[in-house]
Amino acid sequence: MPAMIKLALPAGDLRSAVAVLLDSAGLAIEGYGEGSRAYRLPGRSRDVLTARVFREKDIPIQVALGNYDLGICSIAWVKEMRARFPGQPIVPLSDLGVAQAAVWAAGAPGHCDRLEYLPRLRLVRIASEYANIAEAFARSARLARYRVQPVWGAAEAYPPEDADCVIVTAAGESQLRESGAQPLFKLFDSSAWLVANATALKTKNLSSVTGPLKSSATSTAAGNGLRLPGPLPRNAAERMPMSRDTLRLAVPDGHQQRHVVEALRAADLAFDGYGDGGTVRRPPSGVDGLDVKVIRPHDMPALVATGEMDLAITGRDCLLEHRYAFPSSPAIELVDLERGQYNLSAVVSEDLSATTIDEALGQWRGENKRLIRVAAEFPATADHYARSRHFWRYQVIPIAGASEGFVPEDADLLIEGTETGKTIAENRLKVIDLLYRSTTCVIANRNAELSGNRRRVYDEFVAALRKL
Repeated sequence: MPAMIKLALPAGDLRSAVAVLLDSAGLAIEGYGEGSRAYRLPGRSRDVLTARVFREKDIPIQVALGNYDLGICSIAWVKEMRARFPGQPIVPLSDLGVAQAAVWAAGAPGHCDRLEYLPRLRLVRIASEYANIAEAFARSARLARYRVQPVWGAAEAYPPEDADCVIVTAAGESQLRESGAQPLFKLFDSSAWLVANATALKTKNLSSVTGPLKSSATSTAAGNGLRLPGPLPRNAAERMPMSRDTLRLAVPDGHQQRHVVEALRAADLAFDGYGDGGTVRRPPSGVDGLDVKVIRPHDMPALVATGEMDLAITGRDCLLEHRYAFPSSPAIELVDLERGQYNLSAVVSEDLSATTIDEALGQWRGENKRLIRVAAEFPATADHYARSRHFWRYQVIPIAGASEGFVPEDADLLIEGTETGKTIAENRLKVIDLLYRSTTCVIANRNAELSGNRRRVYDEFVAALRKL
C-alpha cells in the first residue's frame, strides 16, 4: 500500500486560487474550495492523501518539522523562516504561478522616500509581518540603530507616525503608492509555491501529488535567498523625530471592526470611511485634535505601551496577551465596551475521555510523562495558563490561525476563542476549561502625561464611551 501523503494547504486569500489549481490538476480536496470550516479534509483517496488547512505563515514550519510532507504557500513565508533558520529541511519544488506579488521595503512620502534617508534617522523603526526579513534588511544596510516591530498586518499604515520603514507584500509600486507608501527597495518576487520536507522527498514517493502540480516553468532558484541592500552611506545630518499636538487613537480592522463601529455610533463618534465596507487606514475623525488610524487589534497594546498611540480600542485578549508577555507594561484597560464578547477556552479532541483540565493532565502525565503540546495564537497567554495549571512539562506552539486543525495530531491542547462552538464541533473538538471571557475595550497608557488640547480630547472621548 502506498504511504500516506500529508499535504498542508493555505487558508485565507490564497485558498480559492489554490482550490482551482488543485481541481485542474486532478487533486480536488473535498470542501476546500467551498471554504469549509473543517480543517481536516480528505483527498482523492483517504488511503493515500490527507490534507490540513493552516494559515500561510505556519505551513513552512509544519513542513520543515516533518509534520507534513508537502505544502502550498507564498514563497515569502519560506524566506521569512529561512532568514532566521537557514538550515531548515524544506525544499521549494515549483512555482505554481498564482498569487504573484513582490516584497518591498517602503517608507512614507515626504518623510522617508529614499533608501539613503534611513541612516539619517536617530532610530529607524521598521514594522513588518516578516520580522526576520526585516532584521536581515536592517543588518545588511548596516543601520546603526533600528527597532523591528513585528505586526499582525496592515504594516503599510504605520509610516510615518509609527514606523519609518515597512517590509510589505504588494502587487507592484502602484499598489504601494495607493496605500500611501513610497517604494524604497524591492527584496524579491513572491508567488504560491509547492514546497516539500527534504526527508520526505528522499524517502517517500510523492509523485502522485508533485507530478500533477509541477508547472512547465518549474524552478527552485526563486525559492532561495534574499536580495538585500548593501551598506547605506552614513550621513551626519539626522532627521528629527516627528512632533505632534493631537491625540492619537487606534481602531481595529477585521472581525472587531463591526462592534467598534456600533459603539462609536452609539456615542455619536462615527468616523467617516470607517465601517463602510472599505479599509480607510486614516479616517477623518470629525473631532478637532483627534487623529485616527486603523490597524490590527493585536498590535495596539505595544503601541500604547510605547506612547505611539494615546488610546486604542482592542480586545481584552490582545491586552492580556501583551501583559502576560510584558508584566510591567503600562498599557491598561480603561473602558469595557461589552461588545464582541467570546470565551477564550482550552480545547481538546472529542476523543479524549477527560471532561476537565485536571482529568486531561492526569491522562497525559500517565502516558510516560510526555511533553504536553499547547497550540495558541496567543503564546504568552498559553504559557501563563500552562504554568498556572501546573502542566509541568509542556511546549507552547505559536500559530497564526486556522487553529482547530492542530489537535490532536500536532498538539494536545488548543487555546482558542469560542463563541457559538460550531467550528469547534465541526473539527471534532470540545472545550474542557475556560480561561476568561474577552470583550472589546478601550486601553491607554497609565503613565501618559497629557496637557492642553490633547488632555481635553482624551477626557471627552473616554467620557463619551463610558456612558454607553
